Amino acid sequence: MTTTLADRTCIPCKGGEPPLTAEQIAPLLTQLEGWEVEQDARLVKTYRFKNFAEAAEFVHAAAATAEEQWHHPELLLRWGRVRAELRTNKIKGLSEADFVLAAKFDRLYNESHQLVDKV
Repeated sequence: MTTTLADRTCIPCKGGEPPLTAEQIAPLLTQLEGWEVEQDARLVKTYRFKNFAEAAEFVHAAAATAEEQWHHPELLLRWGRVRAELRTNKIKGLSEADFVLAAKFDRLYNESHQLVDKV
């Protein structure tokens, strides 16, 4: 049985290791939905919500998850949208932890939308 990215734990980067290459990024990116790599150094996605309050709730949940994982993204909150940007600053590029946190954010988003759909 394979472990999904969302089930893994972010391993803190201690620096001194190179960022992931395009060849290493490609298979990880296929495990995510709607994420894009910008400038070979940043993983980005915009989540959409019905209103500002739902978007703010997601930011709160995503921040708690990021803190729990000791991996801290940039989250831009706007009406009905949250843009998540992930990057491992110590290596000025992408690490596996960025993909793990991205998958955890997707899981949060999908779970919150399933709850809304059931109401």
